[in-house]
Amino acid sequence: MLVRQFSISSLVFLLIFLIQESVINQLRLPGGGFSLPLLIALTWAALSTPTVGALTGFISGFFMDLSQSSNGAMGHWTLLMILACYAVAFLGFGNDNVRGNPITNILLVSSASVLTLVAFVVTGVLLGVSFGNFGRVLVTILGNAIWAILVTPLILPLVTRLHRALFGNQAHI
Repeated sequence: MLVRQFSISSLVFLLIFLIQESVINQLRLPGGGFSLPLLIALTWAALSTPTVGALTGFISGFFMDLSQSSNGAMGHWTLLMILACYAVAFLGFGNDNVRGNPITNILLVSSASVLTLVAFVVTGVLLGVSFGNFGRVLVTILGNAIWAILVTPLILPLVTRLHRALFGNQAHI
């Protein structure tokens, strides 16, 4: 990834992080709401090469670690987002059925979002982070899954256009 593309991507994810912290976290949506940086990073990674996906995971994970609502250790989100975005990019790379079909892309991003949250809870328990009772965690993960399925179709066209404007066709080769 060129320095210019990395810099512009960082600014995009900073803006998304600020929108999450200043608007979405204040809404108190049912079921725990959703994480816009998580969904956009996974969507961005699904449209990219594995290298760009890992860098996307690093940028978004770093900002998610800075969130006031994050109760994990510093670097916890960064590590999980690098792995999740790389995996999503690897699954979509070279398969035009994933990139060309919005429904497949929505299901890939939504399921990756849920799996990332489950991995966050499991690794957080291993690190000694207290998340509350099991029922509350389950409701939050299921609520996030429902919100991910509802929000991903709304952000997919915007992220696709922004990704294409920034990377052109070189991320698709």
